[in-house]
Amino acid sequence: MVAIHSGPPIPVANVEPVVTSASMSELQRLKGLLPPEMQSWVFVEAAASIDPPLIAIEEIGRDEIEIQVDLETWDGLALDHRNLLFWHEVGRVQNDAVPRDGWEMAALAIGLGGAIGELWVQDGLLLLMALGLSGFAGYRLYLKNNSEKRLADAIAADERAIDLACRFGYTLPNAYKSLGGALKELAEQTRKKKKRSFYDDRLEALRKSASRARAEMAQQQGSRESVTSENVYG
Repeated sequence: MVAIHSGPPIPVANVEPVVTSASMSELQRLKGLLPPEMQSWVFVEAAASIDPPLIAIEEIGRDEIEIQVDLETWDGLALDHRNLLFWHEVGRVQNDAVPRDGWEMAALAIGLGGAIGELWVQDGLLLLMALGLSGFAGYRLYLKNNSEKRLADAIAADERAIDLACRFGYTLPNAYKSLGGALKELAEQTRKKKKRSFYDDRLEALRKSASRARAEMAQQQGSRESVTSENVYG
């Protein structure tokens, strides 16, 4: 017979990330890729949750941000891909696109609960206030989860990642190539159609940005050659 446990629930141990010396070295390397002005308030840690995303950001305190990395999956990526994906998250921090505490859900619950209560007591003013709170919280949730806004935020962070890569010594073509390669690899690895489409949309935006950058570089190069010709033959 199989014994059935009838006592109090058995506590489940917290999942702690296994951090080897190589992992510690990678975390330290990533910390070195933070701009100096961010190193005092942005931290890089190994992800501790079950089935975490590859890389994510979280607000951990007032004016403190943590970038969490799933080191097991992370180590399988090429170095340049890792760098640009990390700078993408740094770019999100710079753009103030960090996920905040989910006060909207609490406000929505309070508003709906208040509205139901006021239906019983028939207080029109309080009912309107409760409905207003519910409407505002619902609108905020819609904006937070809106796919177009998520894509726009991601594209803006990709542009920041390119700028950061150039700041840390990448040439502009190599920065675009590395980020494009990283997004292509992530798109190929995911099985979820919606998520793959998200990466594809970012890739398309990145191609357009690269084309504009290439045209600007060609124009600048032409202007410099024109000035040189005038100096020589003028």
